Amino acid sequence: MGANIGSCEQGLIWRSCRDSNSVALVTPSPTSPPSSTASDPAGLELPNGLVAVVKRDCPTCELVVPVLDELVGAGATLTVYTQDDPDFPRCAAPVIDDTALDLSWHHDIETVPTLLQVRNGAEVTRIVGWSQQEWRALTGIPTLGSTLPPQRPGCGSLSVDPSMTDILQARFGRSGLAGRRVTFASLEDEFEAAFDRGWTDGLPVVPPTEARVLRMLEGTTRNAGDIVASVPPDLADVTVEQVAINSVLAGCSPEHFPVVLAAVEAACSDTFNMHGLLATTYFSGPVIVVNGPIANRIGLNSGHNVLGQGTRANMTIGRALQLVIRNLGGGRPGEIDMAAFGSPSKLGLCFAEREYDSPFEPLATSRGLAAETDALTVFAGHGPTAIVDQLSRNPESLARSIAAVLRVNAHPKLVIGFDALLIVGPEHGRIFSEARWDRARLTAEIDQLLTLDGDELIRGADGIDEGLPESFAGQPLPKFRPGGLQIVHAGGDAGLFSAVLGGWVGGPKGSEPVTRVIA
Repeated sequence: MGANIGSCEQGLIWRSCRDSNSVALVTPSPTSPPSSTASDPAGLELPNGLVAVVKRDCPTCELVVPVLDELVGAGATLTVYTQDDPDFPRCAAPVIDDTALDLSWHHDIETVPTLLQVRNGAEVTRIVGWSQQEWRALTGIPTLGSTLPPQRPGCGSLSVDPSMTDILQARFGRSGLAGRRVTFASLEDEFEAAFDRGWTDGLPVVPPTEARVLRMLEGTTRNAGDIVASVPPDLADVTVEQVAINSVLAGCSPEHFPVVLAAVEAACSDTFNMHGLLATTYFSGPVIVVNGPIANRIGLNSGHNVLGQGTRANMTIGRALQLVIRNLGGGRPGEIDMAAFGSPSKLGLCFAEREYDSPFEPLATSRGLAAETDALTVFAGHGPTAIVDQLSRNPESLARSIAAVLRVNAHPKLVIGFDALLIVGPEHGRIFSEARWDRARLTAEIDQLLTLDGDELIRGADGIDEGLPESFAGQPLPKFRPGGLQIVHAGGDAGLFSAVLGGWVGGPKGSEPVTRVIA
């Protein structure tokens, strides 16, 4: 049993098949109709007479078991469907196993016990929970349930349980996901298949079943078919659903999904120039910095090991963006992505700014958004360079240390072209805070310290052939273009450290940082 795989560029979904070992792959396409795998409702017709739907894990269902026997004893035609235990209830009526929830799903059972009156295969009356008065009126038995309390509310049906609804939607073909189903061979390992077909970034991916994709879509109010962005390099118009698929692949949870959507929008803007960032042989990739209350809500790390492993949100959000670019936009290493070395940001690099004790206003606020706005900034950067200063206790000395490290960004003789992201650690941040240095003051100090003598930067100066043409000799030159140095606050408390994430070429010929509201 082979597999008709189709175009992996458009996104991937695995759909686990309940009744077999096979796995289906869905390749979303704007022109593909929704799947239709629902059971035939005609095979789930209600039997005539009375129908009771119950589950053992419901005190009210336990309560009405004697009433079921009373109904049979009074000559009623009764059929009982059980949702969670084929051996419950033990009563005189025939009990049908509905643990697969087929009947409960198709007949919209929201509460158990539910008592239905059925004529000619069609529901006539429905009673939810136990009501002595209503059950007696429906059945015409005036003494029914005389030993029971007059009324008891029911329990939630398993068919509407939040842990089951996505699975059932997928199973019965009501997911609404646009996609073409592809079936793997029954013995094929879907994890290995992902590697073999080039659908991963080199690490294992989470199988994006329809249920998982539906759960991911619950993280946003946007419609699944809405276009999020035109993703380079192929400029593929990508939908919310397709981003959700790749967010599942990356290991995100639904609360991460709005951040992924905003990151895709920001990175795929003309201003950020994702196509150029892919095509360059330089190191950089998208670095995502998150601001606002959402960071705490979804568990983004802004403290210890902020650029490292160990936090799901940090590790998966950046990865989801990169999988969107790879799987949907066609940005694969060695093809369009031509980085000579690459960096952690090529896999995915996302962190939150540490705002609660920062000497600076949040980055997003400095870029024009209101305080407390959930937002992110995407910066074209790469791996960290350490700044170690254990001894400075005044801001002037510390600024000089930081400037000395920033001087070597890309190369100590290259200026204006390459941007950088400075991450000031908390212990260094306290020095600036105590001196009342805000971001603007620190930026101005660094700009002054890094206004360099053109004579030192020309080719051949200091015996180094790298550098600027002779025409720049005698000119004072800034290390960074205006706006080319971004400054944020993050990291752990232990250690008088800060860090620099070197950046790609800034400005119209390269990339500008882009800030987006997270909706």
